[in-house]
Amino acid sequence: MVLFGALLLGGCGSLSASAALGNWATSANLTKNDAQLVADARSALRWLNDPHSTQKELHTVCAAFDFDTVSAYQSLPSPDTQTTELLTAAYTDLGDGANVCYRAGDSPAQRRRAESYIRRAGAELSEASARVSAVVGS
Repeated sequence: MVLFGALLLGGCGSLSASAALGNWATSANLTKNDAQLVADARSALRWLNDPHSTQKELHTVCAAFDFDTVSAYQSLPSPDTQTTELLTAAYTDLGDGANVCYRAGDSPAQRRRAESYIRRAGAELSEASARVSAVVGS
């Protein structure tokens, strides 16, 4: 009976790396989630660079940004180790940026620190997107 089961499973085949990552990206809503994170990052940067923005405004914008980052992070791991590493780095920096943004208040130094995290994450997110496109072939 065990041999029969092994023969059945052996005939099932497996997904290619490209198909597995493509399926994961679709089920994880990667394109939509990352587009939302980019929009959140742009909004946070606008508020961080406005010297008249209040702590309450930063709390509102940056709390939503952090929520969206955590939601995207929950889709990990991907079936591709390098994609997972790149997205982990991006989502970690986005989360750190959102948290520093939340606490920045009227501190120019903290606003610059938040901006630094967010800008670095943007580059990491671009690299992750390029990796997915390269593996999936689109």
